[in-house]
Amino acid sequence: MARLLPWFSLVLLLTGTAAAAQPQPPVREPQQRQVVVPSGPHEPAPEVHVAANVATTLVFDAPIDRASVEVPERATRFRLVDPGERTLFLEPLVAPEDGERLVVRVRYKDSGPPVYATVALVSHPVLVDTRVNVVRRPRTVEALEAALAEKEAELAALKVVNGPSGFVFSGRLTLAGVKARPFEGSSTATQSGLKVAGGQGYRAGLWALAVVRVHNLPGEKPWAPQEARLSLADGTRVKVRSVDMNKVQLLSGEEGLVAVETEAPFWTMDNVLRLELLDKSGGRHLSIPNVQL
Repeated sequence: MARLLPWFSLVLLLTGTAAAAQPQPPVREPQQRQVVVPSGPHEPAPEVHVAANVATTLVFDAPIDRASVEVPERATRFRLVDPGERTLFLEPLVAPEDGERLVVRVRYKDSGPPVYATVALVSHPVLVDTRVNVVRRPRTVEALEAALAEKEAELAALKVVNGPSGFVFSGRLTLAGVKARPFEGSSTATQSGLKVAGGQGYRAGLWALAVVRVHNLPGEKPWAPQEARLSLADGTRVKVRSVDMNKVQLLSGEEGLVAVETEAPFWTMDNVLRLELLDKSGGRHLSIPNVQL
């Protein structure tokens, strides 16, 4: 009678046979390279070689909009999709099948062409990209000259629109002219580390403008107006069209001019208004009474 193998030897033999029968994932050689973003929708997206459980990092040559990242089947086919300021980290759970292209798209933050960067994730039998530099094609001299000419034309148009001629062309300056007068406002009170040193009111047929000088006191954080509210003494609100300042923000100790434009005046020049300026957080609020427009 043949000798029987011990039960544990038989188990080990069967287990080893089953493990040997399972296909082993191919070993791919990692590489780093560069791809060029398509200039238009008719150009094919460059391919990026990915593999299951292998991290691939896309490094862009300009900041990207993280919220704009588009990855097909993101929740089911990827362990991790992590966009950064200039990077996109991808780790697939399942590699693309042969002939399959998973198109990834992300929008650049700047206005340079092309607006979107597009790549296609594919499988390769022996290679995997661990780092890919994604760059835009350098623009030709002709393209740069054309873009420069376009910007110069836009600038010339803006100069006309923003100058006195623009007021006439738009109908905002008529024979009725503009009436202007100073007002003190709250020239001595300090609020939220801010102080108003008077202002001027301008009034025309289709608009009115309140211009106030604001001082950000020493030791205070930078400040900039985000919203303006204007109301009559009886509480009637005046529609504000825009609020601007001659500086991006007021640093500690700096002064600047804030201009608030309104709709066509429906109030008389004898009315006294209250102007309120709020920053983005709403925490530094400036209330200016006795505004006359």
